[in-house]
Amino acid sequence: MASSVYILPLSDVGAPQPAGSGSFISLPPPDEPYILRFQLSSISLVSRDGTLWCNVPKDLNTDFERETFYPYEITSDFHSSSNVDITILRPGAYAFYMTYLPINDYLEPLSIRKTVSARYHFTVAPCFFLDNKPLPLDALSIQSVVSKWLGPYDTWNDKMRNIKKKGYNMVHFTPLQQRGESNSPYSIYDQLAFDPQVFRNGEQDLRALVKSMEEDHKLLSMTDVVWNHTANNSRWLREHPEATYNIKTAPHLQPAYELDDALLAFSRSLRSLGLPTLLTTVDDLLRIMEGVKVHVLGAVRLWEFYVINVNKVSEQIVEAIQLKKYTVAANIPKQLSFQDKCKLFIDQTALRFTRLGDRFRKTVNIEKFSAILVAMMPENSTIQDYKAEATRILDEINLPFYREYDADSNEILEQLFNRIKYIRLDDHGPKLGEITERNPLIETYFTRIEVDGETLGLANNGWIWNANPLVDFASSNSKAYLRREVISWGDCVKLRYGRSPEDSPFLWQHMREYTELCARHFHAFRIDNCHSTPLHVGEYLLDSARKIRPALYVVAELFTGSEDMDKLFVERLGINSLIREAMQAWSVSELSRLVHRHGGLPIGSMSKPKLSNDVLIRSSPVHALFMDCTHDNETPAQKRTVEDTLPNAALVSMCACATGSVLGYDECYPHLLDIVNETREYTFDNGIGDIKQILNRAHEDTSLNGAEEMHVHHEGDFITVHRANARKGRGWFLIAHTKFYEGGGSGNLGTIKLQGTFAKSVLSCALVVKGEFQDSKTKLNGIPVEVVKLDEPQIVFNSMYGYSEVKLPEKFPPGSIALMQTWIPSAEESVDDYVASGAVDAVKDLNLIELNIVLYRCEAEERDMSDGKDGVYVVPNFGPLVYAGLQGFMSPLDVIIANNDLAHPLCENLRQGQWALDYVSGRLKKHVTMFPNLQPLVEWLESRFSAIRAVPSFLLPRYFALVIQTCYDACRRRAIEMFKTDYENFHVFFESLLMCSVQMIGETKSTSLYPKTNVACMAAGLPHFSRDFMRCWGRDIFISLRGLMLVPGRYNDAKEHILAFASTVKHGMIPNLLDAGRNPRYNSRDSVWFFMQVIQEYVKLVPGGESILDEEVARRFPLDDTWVHFEDPRAYSYKTKLIDIMQEILQRHARGIHFREHNAGPTLDMQMRDEGFNIDVWVDFEDTGLVFGGNQWNCGTWMDKMGESERAGNKGWPGTPRDGCAIEIAGLLKSALRFVNELRRSGKYKYDGVTTDTGHLVKFENWESTVQDNFERVFYVPEDPEEDVKYVINKQCVNRRGIYKDLFRSGKEYEDYELRPNFAIAMVVAPELFGTERAIGAIALADQIIRGPVGMATLDPSDLNYRPYYINSEDSDDFKTSKGRNYHQGPEWVWCTGYFLRAFLWFDLERKRTDIERTETLQQVYLRMKAHIEWIKSVPWAGLTELTNKNGEVCNDSSPTQAWSAATLIDLFKDVQILCGKKYA
Repeated sequence: MASSVYILPLSDVGAPQPAGSGSFISLPPPDEPYILRFQLSSISLVSRDGTLWCNVPKDLNTDFERETFYPYEITSDFHSSSNVDITILRPGAYAFYMTYLPINDYLEPLSIRKTVSARYHFTVAPCFFLDNKPLPLDALSIQSVVSKWLGPYDTWNDKMRNIKKKGYNMVHFTPLQQRGESNSPYSIYDQLAFDPQVFRNGEQDLRALVKSMEEDHKLLSMTDVVWNHTANNSRWLREHPEATYNIKTAPHLQPAYELDDALLAFSRSLRSLGLPTLLTTVDDLLRIMEGVKVHVLGAVRLWEFYVINVNKVSEQIVEAIQLKKYTVAANIPKQLSFQDKCKLFIDQTALRFTRLGDRFRKTVNIEKFSAILVAMMPENSTIQDYKAEATRILDEINLPFYREYDADSNEILEQLFNRIKYIRLDDHGPKLGEITERNPLIETYFTRIEVDGETLGLANNGWIWNANPLVDFASSNSKAYLRREVISWGDCVKLRYGRSPEDSPFLWQHMREYTELCARHFHAFRIDNCHSTPLHVGEYLLDSARKIRPALYVVAELFTGSEDMDKLFVERLGINSLIREAMQAWSVSELSRLVHRHGGLPIGSMSKPKLSNDVLIRSSPVHALFMDCTHDNETPAQKRTVEDTLPNAALVSMCACATGSVLGYDECYPHLLDIVNETREYTFDNGIGDIKQILNRAHEDTSLNGAEEMHVHHEGDFITVHRANARKGRGWFLIAHTKFYEGGGSGNLGTIKLQGTFAKSVLSCALVVKGEFQDSKTKLNGIPVEVVKLDEPQIVFNSMYGYSEVKLPEKFPPGSIALMQTWIPSAEESVDDYVASGAVDAVKDLNLIELNIVLYRCEAEERDMSDGKDGVYVVPNFGPLVYAGLQGFMSPLDVIIANNDLAHPLCENLRQGQWALDYVSGRLKKHVTMFPNLQPLVEWLESRFSAIRAVPSFLLPRYFALVIQTCYDACRRRAIEMFKTDYENFHVFFESLLMCSVQMIGETKSTSLYPKTNVACMAAGLPHFSRDFMRCWGRDIFISLRGLMLVPGRYNDAKEHILAFASTVKHGMIPNLLDAGRNPRYNSRDSVWFFMQVIQEYVKLVPGGESILDEEVARRFPLDDTWVHFEDPRAYSYKTKLIDIMQEILQRHARGIHFREHNAGPTLDMQMRDEGFNIDVWVDFEDTGLVFGGNQWNCGTWMDKMGESERAGNKGWPGTPRDGCAIEIAGLLKSALRFVNELRRSGKYKYDGVTTDTGHLVKFENWESTVQDNFERVFYVPEDPEEDVKYVINKQCVNRRGIYKDLFRSGKEYEDYELRPNFAIAMVVAPELFGTERAIGAIALADQIIRGPVGMATLDPSDLNYRPYYINSEDSDDFKTSKGRNYHQGPEWVWCTGYFLRAFLWFDLERKRTDIERTETLQQVYLRMKAHIEWIKSVPWAGLTELTNKNGEVCNDSSPTQAWSAATLIDLFKDVQILCGKKYA
């Protein structure tokens, strides 16, 4: 059974989203099977009839077939992630994609044709076993050998022993097959036969070699595979020329072939033409080039391959016209410009314009051309007229072809000049000498063979500077052979595979057998010339190889010039390592950069605590095989100095990747060896072999022990490298003194301090040249050198300051290294395990209020609870954290961990001191007196911090993060455990929304739900509404209560809030501002209706919830509404049942509410005019049954911004008075009446109705039906003006149709007709008021017009009052915006989105009948939450903001986390469960 789970999150369209900044996905070796879990977010865009297809075989008995994909159903789950689990059993290169029914725009017909996603790739690495021990890729040390220099086969065993003595564990052989006439290992004569001069018994000898290597020497084996070309004298070429590019298989090469022939002929004719055959100056070359222009380009008449034969074609056209061989063309315009005429002829008559081929290949369709020409020209035109016009048109068509020829000719001359100059004149070139028939002026591009008595030119292979590797440069898509851009290998013929085996059956079969032969014997492949290998060919051949050897290790050297292109090759082919080379570094700093790049993660890198076996997949760089020097590049003696051989090799060995070296590097060979012409045999008796053994062993040790972290420091000519396992505290430290040039490498390295680290010297030596190089005619030998032992570095541990001082010996010349083992006692593995343990037990008794303290608390809350003494932690150069609790630290830590940003100011603060540790534990310790359950957590934190206080400062950020993460995750898990929800699993977004319940509900000293009793209460938002009288807003609490209390199962907290506000009911209203019941303010008309709605929700959602109706509530004020102080004996002196308070609210509204606010005046509200303090609310029983209220000088609904600017003159002018009947109050009223009637019908509500101010009884059934009958009549604005007679419409005020008015009978009638988001509230609480089609139409309009990415615009953008940017600090002359008066005139409020989506859900489901249709509804809803998902994940407050400016732009004056913003989306999740059932929950 698979134990570990590797999680790969997918985007909405199925694209992989690994952690980290990259996109390359490399999975670990399946030494033990493990699960790859594709994780999709809930109802993603691929979930409707969605299937994930993956080509990972389901068991080990099933062969991998690249195009065989296995289906996995994608489940539709709104509340939790949709997971697809696949068991990984073997290495390889795999892919997956999705098929699904795509989502269309809202209200468009549902798609019935499935979409196929892009194909995505991932690789699974192989792992080797040597001596029955695992050998990961990072532990590989590879020796490259050119096989033909190993000498006789019977000496190879000794040579393998010598290679092993140097500490290598794999040998890379250049191809061992029979070589072609050039004797290059890469020019293979017969791919299926091994070199008979070495392997006299053929495959049997090779098998014995590989077995001996593995069993006797513990050496693995690698070979090159050469797929792009074969030797120019391969016998099978004559039998299968179709496997090559020639003028029969690739006729587009005809001009290139003729040009090549002409160049060879010109080369042979130089002497007879009086041109030099030995070039000594550029002038000689210039004379040659003039000859090329005349005797090659001119003689070949290359332009004939580009253009139309005008004379011939014009004659054919004239003949067709004379003989009427055409059909008269219709609808041909006569009044065209000449250029447009020519374009018409090209579009309609062009033939064979797409590629080169035979001379005058390009032509036109004679009949069509003639027909169009006749139609265009006057009827009295003569034959001469037709010919002249045809000729003129054809000449014009030819013009760009001649330009193309001119450009190509210039490029041909440029390429010939540069190439001839390099091979004949340049000092860094080969200077080939005199031009002869055997040594022509320029290399031929074609191998000429006789086939059936005919000479056939086969295109030679080669390479091109900066070529696109996805374009076959011998194909018709390229003119590289014609333009002479190819640097040709004359001993290799390029192979033509075509698109599939059907295009070249012999070649595909032959190369597959060759590949399988290699896979049978070798553990690894190096793909030669990989960047020129057609991807589909490489896939086919590697798939064949992996069927033979599933754990095949594949490396390649890519020259694509692009990391993205490298990634494409790596993913498609399953390349495990890309070859990189240290000798490519041109300076010490560049070498330092390469070592850093391949060295692994920085020391002290962040890691996640392991609370489960689940591992989040991170993107990774492509794994490297880092060579100190490769077999086709220059040696240190050529590029730098001999002495640099040692430090260069040592630096490579310290890297966290596979490493390697070419045989001869360690032996200090003086120069790059000629792989074609060199024939001498290797020797081993010189150089740094003994030191390389130590370096390779250290490299293997670091990899086997998980030392994946490194610190690289460059100073002058010194490079220091510390590679360590921070978890175990073990590592290696290297000091390398480089010598890039003679006379260089001077200078000293100061004392090195290794913080918290002990060190022991292992090696201190220098490479010294002992004499002149003596070449040998029979043996390959090196420059005489000696490894001189140096004094060991002085290592002293300073116990006072906790660091080791490392001082180099006085003599430490360039070319020296010092190697030390290191260990950090305070960072042993047991410390790591201890730090990450025990947190779950430490928090198991915490309740949600205590978790609020541990996790959250903004600055104002923290100071409130500490009497102003303590606030949040402040990070220098970063600022104050947003919370005092763990979330305050986790928000930056999440970013630090994701990016491994060890330079973050928080990390620097931790390295400088342990103040953060003291703060975290000390803060909670202060709370223990009030919250004793915190004591176990305090003890846990103190013990874990004590365990890490001794670690070196550079590791403290890692360990601090580990402690905080562990504790945070345990607390979050504890909170989720305590939520009494019906969901088995949550996805992260839903969980984060639920955590806002913990965030918003807590205790403060400055306020409560009661004046004398301190209990936890909900904040409207943080930090703006966090303490004192500004914390508890009646409206906000009851909009938020269902989502933040009822859905998470916080029933007691919900009940406490309901009853506390019930106790303060006065005038038939609840307070807008509670102020703990001390000085409640009654100035909101809508709050009480949200209160009534929550009572209904409580009864329906809470088990036994009806009992709350009979709860007795002590009343804050006398029933006659007299204002009394909370300590007055009349306060709380009598009790009323909650159900009676409900009736009181309805009754007070029925009789009419008319009062002036207590303490009215500037001390209560310094912005409001005197008239605004007058509160009036009444019911229109005669006509509509709706509740009306307010005036133009107050703002009694949630859109309550009062003008404040004296400068702009808007002080006392409400931005949105919304007097009259607000649509949301109408909906809430209907909901309350429906609920009361339901209670009445079940015998649980004793009142029949209400009496009006005239004493008239209005029964509840009648009141409800009156509202039902009149709602749409007064609020709907029909799309068709002809229907206005059915509704209350003033046509002069209508701005937009098909909507619901925001108000009815307001003080400014045009405001009635404004499109605002409030109608959705009424739809949610009383959907029965709305006709389904009308509701859907209104929702669709709002979706297009006022829905922003995160919030709902509070006003239609077409409205003249629309002002979408809220800047409260602005004090300008603008009446509409100064001092933020436009708070609700366009800015986009987030909580409104929750109600809008709930309405969207309800009414869209009304028109759906099947599960697939319902899934589409949920997809539409999910699509509209994408910005919320990203927002809550990315902001430090871990919540949803109050509002945004236009199109989701950040509003700096918004409360950054608001209770109702999260709550209404939680409500949405609950609605999905209720409306769609468990299938989607």
